[in-house]
Amino acid sequence: MADPIRWARYRWQRLISTEGRECSSNNSSSKCYQSPKTTGKHRIVIPCLGHFKEEYEKVSKLYMNNKIRTTRYTLLNFLPRNLYEQFHRVANLYFLFLVVLNWVPVVEAFQKEITMLPLIGVLTIIAVKDGLEDYSRYKMDKQINNLVTKVYSRKEKKYIDECWKNVSVGDFVRLSRNEIIPADMVLLYSSDPDGICYIETAGLDGETNLKQRQVVRGYSEQVSEIDPEEFSSRIECESPSNDLSRFRGFVEHSNMDRVGLSKENLLLRGCTVRNTEAVVGIVVYAGHETKAMLNNSGPHYKRSKLERKVNTDILWCVLLLLLMCLTGAIGHGIWLSRYSETPFFNIPGPDGKLSPPALAGFYMFWTMIILLQVLIPVSLYVSIEIVKLGQIYLIQNDIDFYHEKTDSTIQCRALNIAEDLGQIQYIFSDKTGTLTENKMVFRRCTIAGQEYCHEENAKRLEAYQEMDSEDEDPADCQCGSSTPTSKCQGHNNRAVCEPLNRKPLNQLSGSYSAFKRQDEAGDIPHSGHMAFSSPIETDVVPDKQLLEKFSQISYQQSEETSSKLSLETMYITDFFLALAICNTVVVSGPNQPRQKMRLSSLSRMPIKSLEEIRQMFQRFSVRRLSSSPLPSVKESSSVSPNSFVRKLSIFRMKLASSNLDGAAQRVSEPQNTDSPEDSQVPGELHLVNVAAGGEPSHAVSSVELSPIPKPCYEAESPDEAALVHAARAYKCVLQSRTPDRVTVDFAGLGSLTFQLLHILPFDSLRKRMSVVVRHPVSNKVIVYTKGADSVMMDLLRTASEVHTNNSEIEEKIKERTQQHLDDYARRGLRTLCIAKKVMSDAEYAEWLNHRFVAETSIDNREDLLLESAMRLETKLTLLGATGIEDRLQEGVPDTIQALRKAGIKIWMLTGDKRETAVNIAYACKLLEPEDRIFTLKSQSRDACALVMSKILEGIQKNASIKEKNSEKLGNVSASPSAQARGFNAGLVIDGRTLEHVLHDSLQNIFLELTEECRAVVCCQATPLQKSVLVKLVRSKLKAMTLAVGDGANDVSMIQVADTGVGISGQEGMQAVMASDFAISQFRHLRKLLLVHGHWCYTRLTNMVLYFFYKNVTYVNLLFWYQFFCGFSGTSMTDYWILILFNLLFTSVPPIIYGVLDKDVSAEILMELPQLYTTSQKSVAYLPSAFWITLLDAFYQSLVCFFVPYFTYCGSDIDIFSFGNPINTSALFIMLFHLLIECKSVTWIHAVVIVGSILFYFVFSLAVGATCKTHNPRSDFYWIMEQHMTDPVFYLVCLLTTCIALLPRYLIRVLQGTLFPSPVLRAKYLVRLSPEEQRKAIKRWKDECNVNDRVELQPTSVPSSSAAGAVLEEETTDSALPASKTPFHSSSCCIAPF
Repeated sequence: MADPIRWARYRWQRLISTEGRECSSNNSSSKCYQSPKTTGKHRIVIPCLGHFKEEYEKVSKLYMNNKIRTTRYTLLNFLPRNLYEQFHRVANLYFLFLVVLNWVPVVEAFQKEITMLPLIGVLTIIAVKDGLEDYSRYKMDKQINNLVTKVYSRKEKKYIDECWKNVSVGDFVRLSRNEIIPADMVLLYSSDPDGICYIETAGLDGETNLKQRQVVRGYSEQVSEIDPEEFSSRIECESPSNDLSRFRGFVEHSNMDRVGLSKENLLLRGCTVRNTEAVVGIVVYAGHETKAMLNNSGPHYKRSKLERKVNTDILWCVLLLLLMCLTGAIGHGIWLSRYSETPFFNIPGPDGKLSPPALAGFYMFWTMIILLQVLIPVSLYVSIEIVKLGQIYLIQNDIDFYHEKTDSTIQCRALNIAEDLGQIQYIFSDKTGTLTENKMVFRRCTIAGQEYCHEENAKRLEAYQEMDSEDEDPADCQCGSSTPTSKCQGHNNRAVCEPLNRKPLNQLSGSYSAFKRQDEAGDIPHSGHMAFSSPIETDVVPDKQLLEKFSQISYQQSEETSSKLSLETMYITDFFLALAICNTVVVSGPNQPRQKMRLSSLSRMPIKSLEEIRQMFQRFSVRRLSSSPLPSVKESSSVSPNSFVRKLSIFRMKLASSNLDGAAQRVSEPQNTDSPEDSQVPGELHLVNVAAGGEPSHAVSSVELSPIPKPCYEAESPDEAALVHAARAYKCVLQSRTPDRVTVDFAGLGSLTFQLLHILPFDSLRKRMSVVVRHPVSNKVIVYTKGADSVMMDLLRTASEVHTNNSEIEEKIKERTQQHLDDYARRGLRTLCIAKKVMSDAEYAEWLNHRFVAETSIDNREDLLLESAMRLETKLTLLGATGIEDRLQEGVPDTIQALRKAGIKIWMLTGDKRETAVNIAYACKLLEPEDRIFTLKSQSRDACALVMSKILEGIQKNASIKEKNSEKLGNVSASPSAQARGFNAGLVIDGRTLEHVLHDSLQNIFLELTEECRAVVCCQATPLQKSVLVKLVRSKLKAMTLAVGDGANDVSMIQVADTGVGISGQEGMQAVMASDFAISQFRHLRKLLLVHGHWCYTRLTNMVLYFFYKNVTYVNLLFWYQFFCGFSGTSMTDYWILILFNLLFTSVPPIIYGVLDKDVSAEILMELPQLYTTSQKSVAYLPSAFWITLLDAFYQSLVCFFVPYFTYCGSDIDIFSFGNPINTSALFIMLFHLLIECKSVTWIHAVVIVGSILFYFVFSLAVGATCKTHNPRSDFYWIMEQHMTDPVFYLVCLLTTCIALLPRYLIRVLQGTLFPSPVLRAKYLVRLSPEEQRKAIKRWKDECNVNDRVELQPTSVPSSSAAGAVLEEETTDSALPASKTPFHSSSCCIAPF
């Protein structure tokens, strides 16, 4: 038998040599080695060795070295660059303009140094923060650049230690186990005999499972390590890109032979070498050109909605400032023009001339801008940053976000959008891993049209759930559905009521599960370190009926007995071979899970001889059994064992564990339950071969046969792991995998080694994966394919392509399998179709030629590879299908219900088929049983528009009827059922229809339709469609969106949404790294939004309004004084106190207020989600609230100025003695105003407020005592000291504070007693006793349920007159539960459930 790998390589060499001769005939050898002109598009990589030295010097200048720098600044450019970046803020530019303006003598208002203080203070704080952050990055860069690796030196002719920063493109690098890869390099040598290097990519994508990388084809057969001096090839590859899943190029040898390169040959920077003693590669990308660095874009910046609104209000403040300055300028001009003679204070200029009143008014305009600059809150931006940091600290230290199983808590990756969590209107959620656990459990399968329910496996899951502390619905564990399955109970009706570890030994499920659990605990102590390896995923109890049929393959059959076997046996064989082979699972040793499982030469020997296996498969051949009918269920499987099995039986009494022996016997002989001694010999066969979970060892001379531990599986997805574990449960054990072979221990047939020719990985376009192998027995090329039924059913061969005797059988199998798939989907199971194809050598050779051209191409390589894959995956034979359960996470239904009560619309975007998505939507209460569901499924754009119009028309028609009924009955007296009908519409749409819906002409009607629906489920959606949907809702509806997901396919929508949330699940960390917030469970979203989102938004908005209030109040004090000083631009207080009043004296209390204030407790916010609508609708920061705040500031400033004015009117006090009580009263008014607005005053608030008052008095006393030494122009000397002894000063401050704050205090009192808002009502609940509080909350909820609406109706929820109506003709099956709800399709593609 010819080696298929050598045969394939021979075909490639023939093709390469032909191309090479064509190249040599047209060009000389030297021309062929010249660098191509398309240097910008492709990259030439050559070593700096041998005859490449001259060319290397030219090419190497084009590429970067391996030194990285992630810092933004250097010592030389830090100051100019940081200032340049800070002056991108408009507020900083504004204050810089004021500083420069104050240096103009004619408009000078303050001392030049004093005017610079606010700006210098803000710039210094930001610069120090940026400098510290950049210094930490510098230290990290230095540490990474100085890491040491082995690089080949052309001078010393050996590998030497070299720093990472000195590695260059074209260098040969040698790495050992557990070393980090310093640059992107092509793998040329591996100490692994199979040419494999295992890497861990946790540094890139967070995935801890091992990935295989292969030595470039042609170098894997090396016996010794590659010698760089003998390397005479060149590498041509694509230019650097950030796509981690793609690498295109080829190696061109000196004889013009080309070998294609792919991502399987590339070792990426940042990954870690595992399970390999030594590897050698040549660097192709270094430094900032590596894929890891190109993906390191740094922290992403998003502007919150509140920040945008603050910028708008600051523009209003600027307009107000200009108006006040214009008033001052006009007033100053009018005041000067009233003097008939030149006043004594009007000093002439240097030329002796006086400025006319108009010009003096113009100068005064700029002086007033300097004087009233405090109106623009320069400290607001710094305060907002500090408050956000405090809020993030509180969120990250919330113990409720800690998940003990994963030992993880919340991560706040975006520090500037915490307040957006309180304004979310739409949530777009992935399904798998987000709403579900992403723990795939094998539940059912169908083979050759026969379904196998695996009821014992379902009972095992029930036992797991009973032992689990999580509060799950036990009905979900019964055969994949909450509905009894009558058709599967006929042959499997044995009850299992006791826990697994206490079940009778004569029960199959109990003994097998107990054995598996014991084996799991004893042999794999480190399995917890691997993904998808929990017992609930790995332990699978076989179905009795299928196991009975499967056991027929284990016995040596006579000619008479084998003729009775049916075509179904062949289907079963291929089905489980496909489960075990069609994947990329890495097989590791049990005692060392990170070590690859290897087979000794002895263990590779099959139990039966290869000739016996060949004869058996020949009896199973389709030609012999093409006319055999499908078998009956009760077909007997008892046969006589062969001679080899008889020899093997002598080891039975010498096994170490009798319990293990009995368990294995019961697995192989489910009907024999009398005693272990009565077991038949084939039981021993199963024990050695499968029950022990590993390769059989056949040392006949051995005294004792130790059980061989089962291997550990590391899969890239939980689906693959579930299928491999299911195959292992039926003794089809994947034992080892290398780049060119896969070894499977198949039941009693022994180890079968398949030559692995190709792996066509899964992609979102094809929605399937395939492996091409050469069968060790038939020597035929076989393609095993698994994928979604939506695409697989179209790839099956038609009746005309099938043998006449088998066409009816295959059509019947296809029909039955489709029925089973629909049933699985309705039960919420994830479905996969399994198929195969047998190719002749001629067909394979023809396809191989096309594949080689695709693999050696750089341009359009993906398209060519896709075309070759689709060319191969045709005319398939359907083997069966699988149903895998993905359980809901804990608390998902309660979380979704709470979020919906909070006025948030939730869309579920998933790639699963419609039935599965809808069933999960029912299970998580996204859809209710009484909802009316509309399925939008159209083949054309016009039909889609017509269907949406009809649905919308029906909803609006029903809404008008409901409105009339409400008018007759009254909103209060209307029954809940009558009112609920208007809110029960749900929409289901598939991926193909989404292509039409997302067209510009249909977007508006689609959004109008979705607004009328309470929930939207988009199934079979691609990652691109998910992101487009989020962007559509965000841009068209101007709504605040949140996207949550856990996998790489959710990254695009997470980045597009206003707020992106990643779930750190089992699919790596791609979603987490792209998100703004990372959580470990979907249920944590409830507290994150309803509690912290509400708090962050209300705190920050109240603080922002307070900043506007105190700045406007203080500026108005200066403005009112201008009416009494001729609008001269002078101040009645000291300049130091004037500048520092907002910067120091009143800045800390609002920061504490913004971090710690709580309007409602967390417990009440969780119990009453309706309170979230206050922040969602921006009740605290409406435009009216902004203008009312400014009016209040004007009033308080009038009181603060004129009460002291009328008190001291007619007295002989000086200006600063008049201004000091005004300044002091303003301080008291602002601080006590903050106390009135505080919802929860703590000792921290009291300390800060008292500290601010004391600091003000201490500073004023110090300035008054020392002002003569540093400010000779000021007359503030001893002013505060004199007032401290004057009772009038205290009386003025007290009277001014009371009069100023009385209106606001009275309004708050009346609002809290006569017109309480929902937030105030909720706040009062805290004062009640626990029992009274519980009753009050219950009454609140009952009131909301009876009225079928919240008191604060969110903008995202449709009104009662236009929401969620139902077409009249669709009245059936509306109240059925999910598992019972039939899926009907009407002629107009509107499908009620």
